Amino acid sequence: MANPSRPSRVYVGVGSFTSGKRPGIFRRVGDGGWEQLTKGLPEGTKVQAITVDPTNPDIIYIGTHDGPYRSKNGGDAWERLALPESGLQVWSVLVHPGDPRRIYAGTSPVGVFRSDDGGDTWRRLPKAILPERVKMGFACRVMRLAADPARPETIWAGLEVGGIMKTDDGGETWTDCTADLVKLADRPHLKSRIVSDTEIEGMLDIHAVALTPANPGVPYAAIRMGLFQSTDGGARWRDMEVGRFSPLTYGRDIRVSPQDPRVLYACLSPAARSQDGSLYRSDDVGETWTRFDHGVKAETTMMAVALHPTDADRVYCVSRTGQVFGTEDGGRSWREHRLPDGVEDIYALACA
Repeated sequence: MANPSRPSRVYVGVGSFTSGKRPGIFRRVGDGGWEQLTKGLPEGTKVQAITVDPTNPDIIYIGTHDGPYRSKNGGDAWERLALPESGLQVWSVLVHPGDPRRIYAGTSPVGVFRSDDGGDTWRRLPKAILPERVKMGFACRVMRLAADPARPETIWAGLEVGGIMKTDDGGETWTDCTADLVKLADRPHLKSRIVSDTEIEGMLDIHAVALTPANPGVPYAAIRMGLFQSTDGGARWRDMEVGRFSPLTYGRDIRVSPQDPRVLYACLSPAARSQDGSLYRSDDVGETWTRFDHGVKAETTMMAVALHPTDADRVYCVSRTGQVFGTEDGGRSWREHRLPDGVEDIYALACA
């Protein structure tokens, strides 16, 4: 059960690429209201990624349209972390599970940068590249970086829209794990083309990757066309056929419970921009799924799920247009905490 003496801190990152809207990062502590965190952040900062240091909840990294930022006091103030190159958006941040001073940042245009001093200095990992297979109306971006808990030097990167790659040596060399995703796009129900000139577009539209010690070495990917896993290091991918359990199959996020490695959560919706969304839970490492957010009515696509690091009963999810749903009793009851007016295009959610 939730401990009232330790209220949750929930953070939401807002891109709001629509003019006249409110981008930024918002925080809610316990039962309080939402506050926009602005100290140290330029006006109009668009936030696409939020990562809390697992060893110190006061240290938070965010990815923005102007690179990475860091807070050392829970978001009260921010400092810009200068990448060695300008003009890069940061879409994902990973704190290495074995060394909290080693940080990875995934960018758009595609790149992966590594810091070994907590974000003070960075270097580009020059081999973290993939061939361009799909031409979109935006630059391809590294949407998620995920380390294998069993082998933390193995890190997976999911690209929107570009496929999946991995490193087994902390980022020095990378392997393209996309070929079988392209092959799967031959199947009629896995073809999808929205803005490019190829029907492999949907299978290369990767939004999240997760790994769990309950199934070592197996990445789980949330993709436009559903949820997929690989049991052979990315050579082949298996459709987990989440459509057997959910009428909604567009995969936007997937996370592993910090308390029970057999428990996975996934955000499922009809499409990137839709009028519905849901949160599903698996208790058997993805073999079966059940709707978890009972009573929730998402008005738009469910974009992200955040899990409390120490209390399994606290789970949060967010829709694209600013509905934040939370449970503190393991899903038996839910409350909606809507973000302020003018907030839309939510990309990130985190909990501490």
